[in-house]
Amino acid sequence: MRCTSTALGPSWDNALTLMPADCVVIENATAILPDGLLPQARLVLRAGRIAEMSRAGKRAPRDAKVIDARGGWVSPGFVDVHVHGGGGADFMDGTPEAVRAVCATHARHGTTTIFPTTTTGSPQEVHQMIAACKIVRDEQAISGGARIAGVHLYGPFFAPDKVGCHPAGGRRDPTTAEFSRYFGTGLVRIATCAAELPGAGAFFRKAHREGCFITCGHSNATWTEMDRAYKAGMRHVDHFWCAMSSVASIRARCGTPMQGSMEQYVLMNDGMSTEVIADGQHLSPELLQFAHRLLGPRRLLLVTDASRAVDMAPGRYKFGHAVTGTDFDHDGKVGRAPHGGLASSSVGMDHMVRTMHAATRAPIWDIVRMASLTPAERTGIAHEAGSLSVGKRADVLVLSAKLKVTQVLVGGVVQAL
Repeated sequence: MRCTSTALGPSWDNALTLMPADCVVIENATAILPDGLLPQARLVLRAGRIAEMSRAGKRAPRDAKVIDARGGWVSPGFVDVHVHGGGGADFMDGTPEAVRAVCATHARHGTTTIFPTTTTGSPQEVHQMIAACKIVRDEQAISGGARIAGVHLYGPFFAPDKVGCHPAGGRRDPTTAEFSRYFGTGLVRIATCAAELPGAGAFFRKAHREGCFITCGHSNATWTEMDRAYKAGMRHVDHFWCAMSSVASIRARCGTPMQGSMEQYVLMNDGMSTEVIADGQHLSPELLQFAHRLLGPRRLLLVTDASRAVDMAPGRYKFGHAVTGTDFDHDGKVGRAPHGGLASSSVGMDHMVRTMHAATRAPIWDIVRMASLTPAERTGIAHEAGSLSVGKRADVLVLSAKLKVTQVLVGGVVQAL
């Protein structure tokens, strides 16, 4: 069937949205590359892959579906390595329906690759979550939404004093018997543990053997404990400045002399990366500027750390499992726990990109890199995702001049917005 040129917005019928068109051409756009821009770009997608990228000039193939970007941006799809929920669902609900809802919600905000992230909870709840993610991952050629690249095993191995909004009753120290079963599913690709916990070393070494991207989070670790974890394979710290150690918190734990914390360890060690929640609620503009200036776009990731409140009305929700999770209040901007702390973000990755750009005034290619190629590199999927490169999956966004998402393609398939 021959397709003709259309303006922005989903216009294909349901049958066409279930499979990539033979040929899609995106034109009248500026392409965002990892280290610069390509004005007047012309992107050709074939059979779910990026087939060609060049300046405009040639006529589109006769069989092409042409998308007019109207002078906006064409960007790689975003990669979110730390995300709990959205659209009223949480991955820890442990059902395929919940997983589909979250993946569809974040696709509308530009995330084309997602790592569903566990909270604290019982072993049964964690296994149900992983099983549900596997079901949806295996069917996504049909169901659509952000593509699941693996599970982020985040909870339950947090420090007792750094649980935050996660259900405290589901926190515990790691044991080989428990975490070996999670890794045995073959779905865990990112693995988090507080570095100071008994059993953390065994956890990190196992995760390293499994080829995981290994992180330390919800931790009050000292410099020495971080260095020990680094030698075991840990390379990342979750949500910088949130639920992590500081010089003051370590002094309260260990006394004097004062010791370096997770912050100092990340800033001093070029092998470490970290992430920021740039929703405008967790961190001030100067902290976002500081993180970008000190770490740069190759060591700093944007994440949503989003809850089920994304795209939902203000009100009270559960963080984590719909029954056993903790209550939080969504005020329309962010989640807030009853004790006054923050409870995850309530917005998608497109919001993070806009906020980070406004706060830092860094080049747009730096900002998009932190939401796409850098997380893809860190998780080992950059050969398939994260940049507009010939041969990679056609995970592509069309953005307005103000960085609003107007079109999302996952593997060349247009997603409903």
